[in-house]
This record gives sequence, C-alpha cells and structure tokens, in this order.
Amino acid sequence: MTYLDYQATTPLAPEALAAMLPWFTDQHGNPHSAHRAGRLARAGVEVARDSVAALLPAGGRLAFTGGATESINWAIKGSEGGIVTIATEHAAVLDSVAAEAAHGRDVTILPVGADGLVDLAAARAAIRPGVGLVAAMLVNNEIGVIQPVADLAALAHAVGATMLCDAVQGYGRVAMPEGVDWIALSAHKVHGPKGIGGLWMRNGAPATLLHGGDQEGGRSGTLSPALCAGFGAAATLMREQAAVDTAHVEHLWQAARATLSPARGWTLNGDSARRYHGNVNVRRPGLDVARLMSDCRDLAFSAGSACASGSGRSSHVLRAIGLSEAAARSSIRIGFGRDTSEVALVAALERIADAAAAQ
Repeated sequence: MTYLDYQATTPLAPEALAAMLPWFTDQHGNPHSAHRAGRLARAGVEVARDSVAALLPAGGRLAFTGGATESINWAIKGSEGGIVTIATEHAAVLDSVAAEAAHGRDVTILPVGADGLVDLAAARAAIRPGVGLVAAMLVNNEIGVIQPVADLAALAHAVGATMLCDAVQGYGRVAMPEGVDWIALSAHKVHGPKGIGGLWMRNGAPATLLHGGDQEGGRSGTLSPALCAGFGAAATLMREQAAVDTAHVEHLWQAARATLSPARGWTLNGDSARRYHGNVNVRRPGLDVARLMSDCRDLAFSAGSACASGSGRSSHVLRAIGLSEAAARSSIRIGFGRDTSEVALVAALERIADAAAAQ
C-alpha cells in the first residue's frame, strides 16, 4: 500500500521504536517510584521531556498527556471566562467548547474566508473584555492552512485572555507562533507513538482535569516511559532533520500539484500560499470519493479528518470555507512526508487522476 494520509498519523520512526523497546523489555520501573528502577525511569521521562520541549518556546513547562485531545480538553475545561475559537478547528476543540457552552459559558465561533483563514477584524471585535480563552489551530488538519495565531495571541493578551494553540499538525514543521500561552501536541503526528501527547504551558497550568496522583502537576496518571521515550526520539529527529524534511516535502508538493492540477480538473481547497505543503486537499466536480477509494483501495488517502470518517457527515472545514455539500463531498486529502518517495507519490496520484477521470 502507498501511504498518503500523514495528517491522520505518520509512520513510526525506527529511532522512536528503538528508544521505546528497552522500557518494554528490560526496564520496568514506575517513573513515580522512589527506588532505583523508578529513578531510572524518571530520568528517561525527563530526557524525553527536554527533547520535546526543544522545539517549543523557551521557558514554560511541558506536561505529558494521553494525547492532544486530552491536552485540549484540559486547557479548555480548565480555563475561565468566555471562549473565542474558529469554525475550522478540530473536533477536540469544537466539541469541548460546545460542552462548555452547555454549562453556560459564552462562546463565539469565528468564521473563515474562502481561503480558510480567520478574519482578524472579526476576531478583534469578538475578543473583548470578559473573554478568558482564545483557541486556534496553527496548521489546519484538513486543508493545511496556517492561521495567524501570533496575531490572535496579541488580541487575546490585550483583554487579559489566555491563548491556546493546537499545534498538532505544525509542531516540528513550522515555527511556533509568538505569544501563545498553551500549546497542545501529539506524538503520532511526528513519527512518534500513538497514545501520548503534551500540553506546554508558558506560566500556569489550567485547572486540574484528571484528579489522582497529580503526577504532571495538574494532570494525574502514571506516565509510560516507553511512550515518553518514543515521543522524545521522534522530536529529536524532527529537529535534526528539519531542513531535509522541509526540502523533501516541498519537492513532493510541487510534484503533487503538477499531477492533480487545474488543467486536469482539480481545484485546491484553502489558501495556496499560507499553508503547510505536506497537505494537498483538492476537489473535482462530481467526484464520487467512495467509488474512487474503492477503485484505488491499495492507496491510503482520505476524504477528511480521520476523527469524523465514520460520521457520514461532510467535512465541517470544507463547508466553513464556503463549499457546497456536493463540493465538500467531492474533495480528497493527500498527505505525505519524510518516508514518501516521489516515484510512489506520482504513481499513486496518476492512478487517482485516471480513476477520477474515468468516472
């Protein structure tokens, strides 16, 4: 199978697997225990924490969590005051915000333009005194556009609000925006293991979401040294291979755009310039995506977020940028990265293009 769904998850890096294995085989200590085995495990966790934090703003504190969804829930449910967020956010944000609204919190959902970007004038009007939290995704998981998070952070701070950035798709790939207060991360989006993420906090932590042993200072639960080590190793690779990865993704982007081109009936969804180039979300009028996937069943690509793949709904992100229901359902997402070869990518996209044209 040719794997082209990097926004859903990335292949586990061999180096991350190698870092994890000793904690599954030879080392068994609980990192929160005081004996020698526990201290050894704790040291491994802290090495990993430093590795992940090396790609984040200086200072602050990184707490490990069970994943970005937990990090986002912790931040949103642990904040106070009104909330302002964006219509194209991940379900972890939008559903958490909806739950808070059901409990009486004031919530504003900002629209986006056809390019997928928030209107800063509308944001300025909505982020007013009484707002306690502004939440925005750095790189959109469906269409890849990069939101002006630093500008939103400045607006938030002007009224005393906290800025939460969902950096799951951007961590290690694009620069972290200035001025954010909380950053949510996920290991399996950067060639690390599933089941671990993090919440970086510039100053204070949100109110406690999970009560118990308070192992992570506001987040309870025994940490897995194996998962922490895998995340740390993956983060180190993202830092060390950043220039090579960026150049490779740019090369693949050019190849993908040349293959799924306007001349062949494909239209790019979202802004063409302000975006991460490892995401190609395109549409073709009348495309039957289910049939396309059946015709190309040995290619792994998607019609949108993996989190909503079984819902039967069209993409809320594509509807938010103004696409009709038919256009949203005629869109596909191609995601690629470090382990994707240009030959395999172009061959796969030619098959997709041919199958789509045959419809």
